[in-house]
Amino acid sequence: MDTSHEVLNLRTTPIQQRGSDRMQSLLDAAAVLIDEDGIDGVTTTAVAYRSRSSVGVLYRYFPNVDSLLKALAQRNMQRFMDRIQGGADRANLPPWAAWDNTFGSYVDMYRHEPGFRHLGFGDIITARFLGDEFTNTTVVARIFAQMLSEEHTVPVTDSMLFHLDVAVAMAVAIVHRAFLYDPKGDERFIEEARKMVGAYLRAEIPMTSE
Repeated sequence: MDTSHEVLNLRTTPIQQRGSDRMQSLLDAAAVLIDEDGIDGVTTTAVAYRSRSSVGVLYRYFPNVDSLLKALAQRNMQRFMDRIQGGADRANLPPWAAWDNTFGSYVDMYRHEPGFRHLGFGDIITARFLGDEFTNTTVVARIFAQMLSEEHTVPVTDSMLFHLDVAVAMAVAIVHRAFLYDPKGDERFIEEARKMVGAYLRAEIPMTSE
């Protein structure tokens, strides 16, 4: 099962490091502008100016603002996955013992990743921002399912995918509420989401080693 998210849809794929750095600089500039002025603050002119580039250079990589935001949302997804996969070895832990780590990584993205609080994985723009076939929460759920399958040798079933999708949707909604008025996050909502979703996963997707 291929659960990886789609490759960035860019006009020009930068081969050389210089081109890659320039593209990342454009994404960095867009993220900062989102933090300052929200999604509406991202324009081609503003991004070019903030990145000390030009609109012409920006158009080499992104045909419009929507494609730029989509690339940033996909980078957010990749950095989230890097945080999860870069943690300690989870193979010898109970299947749901890693939930706190995964949830904590998501909360950290809200607190420390520029632009993430407002853009996230693109949900604010459309529920299918990461791809046309699945909703954003489904993309995350399918990746999580693949990780569980690889680490704990369990089959990925339709039931597992459904319940993971529900769990991700709950976590995303409650964490969004936690950060709606507080850039540091309301701990009451954060802890409630951690407990509720953790309990739901254990109840609906029981693992024999727990």
